[in-house]
Amino acid sequence: MKIVVTGAGGQLGHELVDAASVQGHQVRGLTRADLDVTDSAAVRATMQREKPDVIVHAAAWTAVDACESDRDKAFLCNGTATDFVAAAAREVGARVVYISTDYVFDGKKPTPYVESDVPNPQSVYGASKLAGEQALDTSRDTIVRISWVCGFHGANMVKTILRIAAQQQTLTFVDDQIGNPTFADDAARMIMRLAGEQRAGVWHVTNQGSVSWYEFTREVMRAAGHDVSRVKPVKTRDLVPPRPAPRPANSMLDNQALREARIPLLDHFRVPLDRLVPRLQG
Repeated sequence: MKIVVTGAGGQLGHELVDAASVQGHQVRGLTRADLDVTDSAAVRATMQREKPDVIVHAAAWTAVDACESDRDKAFLCNGTATDFVAAAAREVGARVVYISTDYVFDGKKPTPYVESDVPNPQSVYGASKLAGEQALDTSRDTIVRISWVCGFHGANMVKTILRIAAQQQTLTFVDDQIGNPTFADDAARMIMRLAGEQRAGVWHVTNQGSVSWYEFTREVMRAAGHDVSRVKPVKTRDLVPPRPAPRPANSMLDNQALREARIPLLDHFRVPLDRLVPRLQG
């Protein structure tokens, strides 16, 4: 199968290209320098040239707070660009696998979100990613929602925690936002499995285990051999300065579709965390 990956320079994109190659697919990774997905003519020309069977569309503007102050750019990068990719895919007979986010939900549900729950984004970023979802035909295309992504490539919370731990004694993180930490290499393997098996529809792909950011920070400190008591909790309302974009209080994504398809779920997040931290420290 020939697979094109957009956003191949990002932390997930790197892993998607590797996972596709390992699984035996012919893969072409396109970074932002290779393809500006907000340029409809460029997207169309690229897909006409590549003629993929599947486009894994991982390119996005994920700067959540920056999106809040530039709605037009957020919707161009995350919504309209996905329209362009979907249209180009139709022309060459390709399916689209679109990477979406927990931010499409409002975070008010007391239990984990399942794939059939109705989105209600509270941030510009979440709304722009939902617009991308709405550009697709889930009878043939695939939407994969992921959350709290960490990995070896790119900026992410594990790297941030390790950097702060090296600079200051006390680390303060919120204890009233809960989610599923998801590791890019694990997620990429599952996404490529869904792509290769031509599984359409909406899927939640996360590592198992739910924690608050405060609890996750303690887990990172544990994995790094640091004193976990250095981590202190804070409420979102007490953050100084406050974050521009609202975060879902509940970002937990239930992997109901994977269970119903009898596909083994990803490991508990501690397994890839304990693999990643020594790699970052090394």
